[in-house]
Amino acid sequence: MSGLRARSACVAMMLAAFAPLLSACDESSSAISATQPIEPDVSIVTVRPQPRAVVRELPGRIAPTRVAEVRPRVSGIVVERLFRQGSEVKAGDPLYRIDPRPFEVEVMASQAAVAKAEAALVQARQQAHRIATLTSQRAAPEAENEKAIAAELQAKAEVEGRKAELARAKLNLDYATVRAPIDGIVGAALVSEGALAVQDQTNLVTVQQLDPIYADFTQSVTELSQLRRDFDSGDLERIAPDAAKIRLVLDDNTIYGLDGKLLFSEAKVDAHTGQVTLRGEFRNPKRELLPGMYVRVRIEQGLDSDAIAVPQQAVQRNGGGGSEVFVVKDDNRVAVRPIRTGSVQDGFWFVTDGLKAGDKVVVEGFQKFAAGDKVKPQSWAEAEAEASADNRQALKVTQ
Repeated sequence: MSGLRARSACVAMMLAAFAPLLSACDESSSAISATQPIEPDVSIVTVRPQPRAVVRELPGRIAPTRVAEVRPRVSGIVVERLFRQGSEVKAGDPLYRIDPRPFEVEVMASQAAVAKAEAALVQARQQAHRIATLTSQRAAPEAENEKAIAAELQAKAEVEGRKAELARAKLNLDYATVRAPIDGIVGAALVSEGALAVQDQTNLVTVQQLDPIYADFTQSVTELSQLRRDFDSGDLERIAPDAAKIRLVLDDNTIYGLDGKLLFSEAKVDAHTGQVTLRGEFRNPKRELLPGMYVRVRIEQGLDSDAIAVPQQAVQRNGGGGSEVFVVKDDNRVAVRPIRTGSVQDGFWFVTDGLKAGDKVVVEGFQKFAAGDKVKPQSWAEAEAEASADNRQALKVTQ
């Protein structure tokens, strides 16, 4: 027991001797870690002014290129419908047939009247010839000759009048078949067989031309005025009408596959809304766009030759509601920079004031630092590429 106590006392004396050394080591490592903090990795983009189109996204609706309400040109009873509702028709295709028998009878009567008038003309012509012969032989007075000539002319005019009536009768017979006035999609049938179609009054069906198709959209007069001022001051360059692109964003946020062209901008302002109406034309071969659809129209209205743009996630909001970004300075320390933003386009904010070429703007890693901290900047594009590579590698491992 005495030996065990002696060894314990010896160990205690040794620990007491080394305690100051261990404490000094801890203080030394703490001082080193305090003087050399870990610099977090952050993703940055370097500001580079470059030409960018100024794109506006405006609300609009789809409208047909042409709309025709098909009405009968003669009155009668509808005996047959010749189209399938919702189908595509060509100009001249038959849509309805009105009972043609009354018009056929009218044609026959007119043909008989023409034949009668032609017979009377032959008789008047022969009579005029006989009177002219007798007059030349002084066997008939000149007055009789004049009467005969006038009678022949009247008979000729009668023939022409009867022929006009025959042409009208044939035209009415042709109108008994109601035809499509334009190419397009035929809508719902508004009358059925047995209905009375009244000339120029009864709406039988509507035909709409859907290829090409219009997109009517509006823009505030304030934006248009600012756009003109930017053009005049040289801040923006004009885009040639044939080079400007118009695109449609559908209600599910997908982009319509075909670009359009701007047709016109109205020269007046709506007094109630302060909006100006614009119209674009789009091809619609698959009939994806239908009249009345709500869309958003993206239109290129100018070109900023030295635009500065940063990704949307780089822009933060301060307590006063203003916009700001974190900028990495030359010593790799982060500073807050207030900026003024314009429009947002394709995930990028246009910056009108506060940034210049060469500035390094933080895009990712905001939770790792505070203003004034020193960071390790990395290009945002390189960080994205590394993340994609890591994801692909992880997928291979799991597979």
